[in-house]
Amino acid sequence: MTAAAMIRRVLTAAAACAFAVSMAQAQLSITPPAQQKGEPKKSAPKHAAPKKESTASAKSASSKSSDKSAAPPASAPLGYTDTPAPLPPDVPNVDLAYGAFQRGDYGTAFRIATQRAEQKSDPKAMTLLGELYANGEGVNRDDQKAVIWYKNAADRGDREAMLALAMMTMAGRGTPADHDTAAKLLAFSAKLGNPYAAYNLALLYIQGEVFPQDLKRAAELLQQAAEAGVPEAQYALATFYKDGRIGDKNPTEAARWLKAASQADYLDAEVEYAIALFNGTGVEKDQTAAVALLQKAARQGSPIAQNRLARVLATGVGAPKDMVEALKWHLISKQNGASDPELDAMFAPMSEESRAKAQAEMVHWFTGR
Repeated sequence: MTAAAMIRRVLTAAAACAFAVSMAQAQLSITPPAQQKGEPKKSAPKHAAPKKESTASAKSASSKSSDKSAAPPASAPLGYTDTPAPLPPDVPNVDLAYGAFQRGDYGTAFRIATQRAEQKSDPKAMTLLGELYANGEGVNRDDQKAVIWYKNAADRGDREAMLALAMMTMAGRGTPADHDTAAKLLAFSAKLGNPYAAYNLALLYIQGEVFPQDLKRAAELLQQAAEAGVPEAQYALATFYKDGRIGDKNPTEAARWLKAASQADYLDAEVEYAIALFNGTGVEKDQTAAVALLQKAARQGSPIAQNRLARVLATGVGAPKDMVEALKWHLISKQNGASDPELDAMFAPMSEESRAKAQAEMVHWFTGR
């Protein structure tokens, strides 16, 4: 797992849920049922490989290691090993510690990062040490040590450390929970150009608890993060444009950002962009591309995509009619919580043989047998 993939994009469950509730789901024009207006479940974020400086971690579970002897003192964190080994020779544009980390060689990463932190006061090495302690990689997990190293790096201007420290402070991991301090750290990190900090700061402005709600400021931050390639921000910004939360509705801009997020494999965006393509909302109508994207999202586990795909296949609108395949996806979507009485009625006349085949394919989908 890369360092960037471990960055927690959502500050609190409440913030994420509050934002998700405000996002209305688009519908296919083939009369989807009212029950399907809810949001699809969020998929695990997927990120591009980080630059060498990208590392931060803010998993919400709280755990502290009993090994306190190796913790660097908060007042004098450097030089806590007695006989540091010589550093590997510097290679321009190569960070050996991060290279080891990304290969999963956490012991080597810890050793080199420790040496660089002690001997060169390297903030990137300090951030990496915070990452290793926060995740228990190459060393016993210790949130307090992680916080110390993140703070050392943040004090030296490392924007990734600021983000990680903000997340841990928000969650109360290794340090008392303090939302105001966490918000300030996010603001500093975002000002230094960290797009993930900008995204999380936007969520705070949307939530309106740490700061007064300010959708205009949230949109500015989402724009910053979206332009930097953060798919969650691209999806959120698309929703702002789609719903007209900061002005008139703009389906063209909504479709543009949904497309960007879907190309990053962001599941919710795949579903909504497929619906936009199917209906020609803000983008040229392309039902073939829409169905292909619905198929992809359905295979990734979206119950809404599974339901919409079942409707497409049952009606023959956008793809050849295939009642067995349609029933398979309908049964799968029902198992995932997407009921659809209208489709139930459409499948009622099917033969027992066809229904049994669809049932068997549904079982194979879930069990592989």
